[in-house]
Amino acid sequence: MTSGTFQFRLLASDGSARRGEIGMPRGAIRTPAFMPVGTGGTVKAMYMDQVRDLGADIILGNTYHLMLRPGAERMARLGGLHRFARWDKPILTDSGGFQVMSLSALRKIDEQGVTFQSHIDGSRHEMSPERSIEIQGLLGSDIQMQLDECVRLPADEAEIERAMEMSVRWAERCRVAFGDQPGKAMFGIVQGGDVPALRERSAKALASLDLKGYAVGGLAVGEPQQVMLDMLEVTCPLLPSDKPRYLMGVGTPDDILKSVARGIDMFDCVMPTRAGRHGLAFTRHGKINLKNARHAEDHRPLDEESDCPAARDYSRAYLHHLVRSNEILGMMLITWNNLSYYQDLMAGIRAAIEQGRFAAFSDETIAGWAAGDIPPLG
Repeated sequence: MTSGTFQFRLLASDGSARRGEIGMPRGAIRTPAFMPVGTGGTVKAMYMDQVRDLGADIILGNTYHLMLRPGAERMARLGGLHRFARWDKPILTDSGGFQVMSLSALRKIDEQGVTFQSHIDGSRHEMSPERSIEIQGLLGSDIQMQLDECVRLPADEAEIERAMEMSVRWAERCRVAFGDQPGKAMFGIVQGGDVPALRERSAKALASLDLKGYAVGGLAVGEPQQVMLDMLEVTCPLLPSDKPRYLMGVGTPDDILKSVARGIDMFDCVMPTRAGRHGLAFTRHGKINLKNARHAEDHRPLDEESDCPAARDYSRAYLHHLVRSNEILGMMLITWNNLSYYQDLMAGIRAAIEQGRFAAFSDETIAGWAAGDIPPLG
């Protein structure tokens, strides 16, 4: 469903799990969807053609990193992020707020926005809700996120409440700054930490703004998985059922299965690419640490049934050698495998929801990880 406007259609449901599709001028996004993270205009260790061929309908770009280097105005002069990175499908950009909080050496937050120093060269910058939307527009983003304040957990409830309330006010300002952009969307971000009542207040306030989509932020920031799931159970039922729901920065394959079961439609995470650069492969047999010596003479591929050449055509012994030798090719191959596995997982989730067997698919997938495929040593 390619559309001249931003549209979300719910195609099937199975319990709280949802199968949908987002229509946009640059192409359809099949949901539940996983968005590979292209922080600085690149999905690390991958060609964009590979990312496209794996089945990704959308990637994520990072406002903070791109505004610092190469710069938003320069990016606009160069034709925007799509042209710059050779990606012709939709791009979602985060607001930059999380990176400002986590990477900046010095920062000051007030009602107007955030003043911070670059982690690259110490230069001083200001990020207001309006400037965040302006930068995302200069990048050419299709889905833009409101500026919010993300509080790391655990945190004092009063601090969580202050940040949540300001994030709601910033959402209102972002909505005004975004205006009417046919074919594009701005999403609000539910905050409230690990406090159910604050999550509820945030969700209801944002729902009243009638935005085109809603994200759940401030999770997977140090809290146990069950806390994250509890917050989703509070939040998702309060968000409009005819709008997409995006869980930011999540996560592991297990996180994804459990979050889809609670009504989430979109995900992003650096995990598959970061793990790939450190020798950790995700497969239907579970995680495989290719640094381990047990793989030194293992002639088997990661997954002989995979359609991905990285998983199917290279031996574990060779991948082990590349990792131990710190060869760039090892990082590329394992990242390729990981993103392939994530996209295959999402395709399996979508099919299972359509067939009304999502719970069975989830149980079978988790059992496959637990069973593994490597006999014990000795």
